Amino acid sequence: MIEGVEIIPLQRIPDERGTVLHMLKRSDPHFIDFGEIYFSTIYKGVVKAWHLHRAMTLNYACVFGRIKLVLYDEREDSSTKGSVMETFLGPDNYSLVRIPPLIWNGFKGMTDEYSIVANCCTHEHDPARTTRIDPFDNHIPYDWALRNH
Repeated sequence: MIEGVEIIPLQRIPDERGTVLHMLKRSDPHFIDFGEIYFSTIYKGVVKAWHLHRAMTLNYACVFGRIKLVLYDEREDSSTKGSVMETFLGPDNYSLVRIPPLIWNGFKGMTDEYSIVANCCTHEHDPARTTRIDPFDNHIPYDWALRNH
């Protein structure tokens, strides 16, 4: 685990009509503030990475399909500086991942035809307060290729 990152199992309520997928409530102990919520689709095999937000806390949940979420900590004052964290989100791990500011993050689509990731973040997105780097040509010690182990 990376310092400050939380993985919170979420509730799914299925019945014969469909399923309710809980994500985040104001009364949750891990709720900080509401800035905006958006949904990001990602096709199988595509990587959306790397981004770092200077002030925003992210709250990711994969509401459709499956993704591989990867985080990298290079915060100078962190006890987990230099750590990479990988987790899979989807129907077999329906969870909220709370990512504090200054953590590099990205995800890869894992299922046909696409996946949907919800982000209920603490600030409205401001491109001027976000740093982006190429997912494959960078300093982060992570390889997005499939590993058969």
